[in-house]
Amino acid sequence: MRTFVTLMVIASLTLSGCSRLRDSKINPGNWFGKSRSAPVTAPGDAPPPEEVNPLIPERTSIFQRDRTEVYLGTPVDQVTEIRVERLPAGAIIHVTGIALRQGAYDVRLTSKTDDEPVDGVLTFTMAALQPQNQPQGPVSTRRIEVAKFVSNDVLERTRTISIVGARNVQTTRR
Repeated sequence: MRTFVTLMVIASLTLSGCSRLRDSKINPGNWFGKSRSAPVTAPGDAPPPEEVNPLIPERTSIFQRDRTEVYLGTPVDQVTEIRVERLPAGAIIHVTGIALRQGAYDVRLTSKTDDEPVDGVLTFTMAALQPQNQPQGPVSTRRIEVAKFVSNDVLERTRTISIVGARNVQTTRR
């Protein structure tokens, strides 16, 4: 009788422990997880369109400029200095200029040839958005600077770098 009770206690404890194995990773029936159902699509079928709210404009990133925008900058009055700083991957062109009036902003080096040299001359126009209702002021308050990276591929085909302003052209050679 004592042996029978001991075996029954052991059997009941073992069976109660099996309920924990039902949801565990030890049970081979749980190795692949639960299955999911999805509709069958033919190879040429397009996925169903997502619901899009037409009132919310589509935006890719807050840091990416819209490629369709037109830059309304005008050439600065004078270009005073060009410095070319060599780097392992190319060079940085630092340009200093003087705007006609105070308050110039969004200064850029623009190129009509997509930053490619023409006959060995790499030409940029130093342009800025310049308000017309600002005072002229002293030269120190109208000084603006801009820089642009140029790769080694472009530099190999370049002998001269020219920066165009409204009243002058500043040039540097190799």
